[in-house]
Amino acid sequence: MDAISRPGISAATEKKPNLLRISVATVVGTAVEAFDFLAYGTAAALVFNKLFLPQFDPLTGTLAAFATFASGMLARPIGGILFGHFGDRIGRKSMLTLSLLMMGICTVLIGLLPTYQQIGVWAPILLVVLRIGQGLSFGGELGGAMLMAVEHAPPKWKGLFGSLPLVGSPLGILLSVGAFALVTRLPEDAFLSWGWRLPFLASAILIVVGILIRRGIDESPDFARVKSEQAQVKLPLAELLSKHGKALLLCVGCKLAEVTLIYTFLVFSVSYAVSSLGFSRTDALQALLYGAAVMTFTIPLFGILGDRYGARRVCGWGGLMLAAMAVPIFMAVGSGSLLAYSVAAFVAMALNYAMMIAPQSSLYAAQFPPELRYSGLSIGVQFSAAIGGGLAPMVSAMLVARFDSIVPVGGYLAVLGVVAGVSAFMMKSPAQVRRTG
Repeated sequence: MDAISRPGISAATEKKPNLLRISVATVVGTAVEAFDFLAYGTAAALVFNKLFLPQFDPLTGTLAAFATFASGMLARPIGGILFGHFGDRIGRKSMLTLSLLMMGICTVLIGLLPTYQQIGVWAPILLVVLRIGQGLSFGGELGGAMLMAVEHAPPKWKGLFGSLPLVGSPLGILLSVGAFALVTRLPEDAFLSWGWRLPFLASAILIVVGILIRRGIDESPDFARVKSEQAQVKLPLAELLSKHGKALLLCVGCKLAEVTLIYTFLVFSVSYAVSSLGFSRTDALQALLYGAAVMTFTIPLFGILGDRYGARRVCGWGGLMLAAMAVPIFMAVGSGSLLAYSVAAFVAMALNYAMMIAPQSSLYAAQFPPELRYSGLSIGVQFSAAIGGGLAPMVSAMLVARFDSIVPVGGYLAVLGVVAGVSAFMMKSPAQVRRTG
């Protein structure tokens, strides 16, 4: 059986998917969720250590703020398990709507939270609870959106269409970083009292738009076939671990490098640029916008290259390229030059990150059968996000404190790049699966 095409459904009975509408729905949804999720990371670097954790000295407060950020990342695998279970049992579409609604509620409530000065220790406690809610939501969103795109796509274009939901990430970065770049122009007192809340509250509008767009898309044809054949697995996680453990580990290994890279730049590098390099908050955030903007084009480009030359090759060589470039990138970051910082962020995001993430939807979907695919893809992606992305700011901060230099962070990422490259080359390619299915 072809693990990523749609056998068993005749051309006469299969409803032709509206690929444009599906693409828009997955991009908009992941962009909104990425905006909500990443806005927290930006605020953790700029605000939360002052408003929710003021009893600590600056370094400890920053580490504690990054720890609250990590709590959401660590919740993502649990979200992947829960949403993956019901996505494989009930359907992809309903889980995507639920995840979007859940993310919106948590994000708006963060924007309404009283500070430590107002309610004491309850402020950071509630902040962590809502952050965990964000993590659970995002844990179910990304895998489902990747699947909806891949499972609807024509066999020869699964790389391209599978890359489109991943464009939601740079769009979310642009929305998040752009929103904070605007509000940081406010006077310091205004920014700390109410300005930082505006990006969180504005997400309510985006959530409504995302839900309305997603209501009009059809269920994944692969899941429709699984449901019509009553082939759902009772306990997808148990089946996944017992029969597809190797594929799951390879997905985790392949994902670690790029998710660590992006969160190191989005969260830690902003804090480092402001506190250690003396950049203004606005300059540090604007430096990330250029890379994020170009990513909206390079991700689909590398998706097309994945269709042309193989998703496994593009993803694998992307990991090995990071291994070679990570140390020079962070030497540029640590140089103290705003231009060098901006160029480093551009290369890391628009080239290294885009090349590694673009082929992942089609590549990861090929590792699992349709009845386990939501669980397999979500858990593989989200466990690596928790390990890599969740710990990235704290590991980076500790490396800088230990060596008094940001360059060892590049060494850390170079090792992960090797792991990613090797993992990708050990995976089954989507083309092999189609030929042998």
